[in-house]
Order: sequence, then C-alpha cells, then structure tokens
Amino acid sequence: MSAPMTVADATSAATLLARCDELAAYSSLPDGLIERVYLSPEHAAVNAVAARWMTEAGLTTWQDAAGNLCGRLEGAEPGLPALLLGSHLDTVPSAGRYDGILGVLTAIAVVQRIRASGRTLPFALEVVAFADEEGTRFGRALLGSRALAGTWDDAWWELRDAEGTSLHDAFLAWGLDPARIGDAARRPEQLVGYLEAHIEQGPVLEDEDRALGVVSSIAGARRFMVSVIGAAGHSGTPYERRRDALAGAAEAIVAIERIARTAQLIATVGQLEVSPGAVNVIPGRVDFSLDLRGEYDSERDRIWQVIQDTLSELCERRGLRWESVQTHSAPAAACSARLREVVAAGIRSTGDERPLSLFSKAGHDAMAVAAIAEIGMLFVRCEGGVSHNPAEHVTEADVAATIDAVEQAVLALADSSDGAERAPR
Repeated sequence: MSAPMTVADATSAATLLARCDELAAYSSLPDGLIERVYLSPEHAAVNAVAARWMTEAGLTTWQDAAGNLCGRLEGAEPGLPALLLGSHLDTVPSAGRYDGILGVLTAIAVVQRIRASGRTLPFALEVVAFADEEGTRFGRALLGSRALAGTWDDAWWELRDAEGTSLHDAFLAWGLDPARIGDAARRPEQLVGYLEAHIEQGPVLEDEDRALGVVSSIAGARRFMVSVIGAAGHSGTPYERRRDALAGAAEAIVAIERIARTAQLIATVGQLEVSPGAVNVIPGRVDFSLDLRGEYDSERDRIWQVIQDTLSELCERRGLRWESVQTHSAPAAACSARLREVVAAGIRSTGDERPLSLFSKAGHDAMAVAAIAEIGMLFVRCEGGVSHNPAEHVTEADVAATIDAVEQAVLALADSSDGAERAPR
C-alpha cells in the first residue's frame, strides 16, 4: 500500500497531470481514445473520482440537479457568497486530456493549498465540474453551466442523441429528476464571481513564448444548418442545364471563408451532407453546418447578413435556392475589469511582469455563468495550439505556474477592498 499523499503532493503539477491521466481512462472509446458525454456511465465515474479529490481537499461536495459536481469550502464565516472556480469534465470524441479537465483539477489544487495555509477568506470557495460544456451527446453546448446560471430552456428536454434518447429520458435513466432542474440555479447574490483556467486552444501563447495569458473576452457564437437546394440529375446533363447543389454549396463555403477572413471573424463549416450521394448523380441538395464567431455580437451579426446576401446572389445565378436554421446562439462575454486584474496579478506572481491579454475564439462555461456573475479566465499554453485532439499537451512547468497564478489571483481578490462584494459588471 502506498503512503498517503501529502498536501504538497496533492497540489503539485506532477500530481495534477497524473490525475488528468487517471481521468483519461474513463472513456466510451477503445484503444486509449477519450470520449465522455453527458449523463453516461463515464460521466458518473469521473464525478465520483473528482468528488473524492474534492473531499480530500476539504470541500463539502454534492451533485446538483443537472449533474454538475460541486464542492464548497466556507470562508471567514458560514454562508458567505462564493467565488466559483472550475471548468468541465466532459469531452468531444477522440479528445485530449486537458481541455476542461485541467481547470477543474487546478481549482481543487488551489482550494487545498489555501485550506492548508490556514488563510480565511472574505468569501467561500466553490469548485464546480460542469457536466456538459461540449454538447457532444445532445448537440447543445453549455447545458451544465446554463442550468447553474438559471437559463435552462425547457425546449431542450426534447433534444435527442444519436440513438434517439431524449434529454428528458436520459435524465431519468441517470437518476436525475427533470422537474427539479431549477434547483441547480444560483442567484447573483450568492456569488462573488467565477474564475476558470483553460488551455488556450490556439497558438498565441506559444508564439509569444508565454506560459499564461489573461482572457479579455469570449467570442459570441451563432450556429446554423444551411441547405442549398437544386435538382438531382444524371451526370450526363449539360452544364448549362444543371442545378448542382454541391457546386453551389462549394462556392458558398469558399465565399464564407473569404468574407470571414476579410472581417477577421471565425467561420467554420464542419459538417457536409450531400444528397442523393450517388457517384453518377448530380447532387440535388447539400446541408452544411456553419459556426460563426466574433468578439463583438454586432459585427458577427453584420457578417451573417453579408453571408446571407452572398448566398442569395450565387444561388440565383446558379438556379438554386437556400435556407437556414439557427441551431445555437450565445452572446459574447466580456471578462470583468476586476477579475482580469486579479488574473494578471496572479500571472505576475509567476514572473511574467507584463501578462499577455487574449481574446478567446472558443466558447467556455464562463459564457453561461456571465449571466449571473462577473467572470475571469486564465489561458494556459498548449503545444502547437492543438485542442480537441489526442495530441493536446501541456508542460509540467506551465501547470505549476497555472496553480500558482490561480492561487494568487484568489488571494489578490481576497485582499482587494471590495473582495467580498460583487462589483457591477
């Protein structure tokens, strides 16, 4: 039997990375690949493991009505508003082992350090491991954090996974009561704010030779399913008589890329379905996804109008028509000045005197929490900017800096004159 882990060991970067490796084993995929989706056996298993680590760190733990794992360490007196620390434990298919997970485990390590120091804070500390940030199973991202923020939409109960199971039925099968989803919601007066550490999911920190960065804001996203509709026909049909939906969709996708690059926005087409899909038949219909993101909602929406005008022009020219359905919308979320400053103070404590500020092009649970609390985020360098991929990699030195920086950010907030109060956002 191995010796019990000391507090110093439990809060070290090496232990945090070992815990990432341990959680990576809880997967629905074979051959060492990682996938953990909402309300699955793997979700239950990682919640149980993380709950044990939270308990060892001195947190009182519970699983909320949405399946989020939560833990609390009281402040100078019981019942104070809480500073939330956390991220998510679910993954995309064939995921890396740090996206989301690193933030949860950093939060646990920081709480354990602060508790071991004997320092009392003017607020409680809570760790939250969100249950469904990625939206892999039901196609709707941020379900766990939306529940915590009190912005759950009852229309989501009809969402279905690839096997046809509804979200409502999945709740019941997992032992949750859909009628109690409102119990997961927090109120603004219960919270001091929310801090999240996350891998960058981009190459900026690596290019700038920085371990950590301060997030300024999180991109607002809109997602659509776009359909280009023509007429199927024999491959021998002359070009001037064709109404080729795939040729039109191809032109549209290239145009979307050109428009977005010019506007310095993010536009991604990640799914494409061609019908009827025969080798010798001109495609009569193409459906493709569009993920449109921008730092500012107004500019993102303006570019969507430009894209719509372009689609209308090219479809008219080719004898086609098009339609779209919006499948997701999330407003941009700015990190508060107060939490940006404490994150910067935390990074400065690691030796980086002029912390880099970055705009997040990826979405995060912080976007949902922003509905009820001010938010702050810290980015961690990720090798090659690679994320959502088994090749995700962080260094032990950068993880050590992350734990130190988040701990010092919490203490800087405690030391501030209004640390126990929720500042206007």
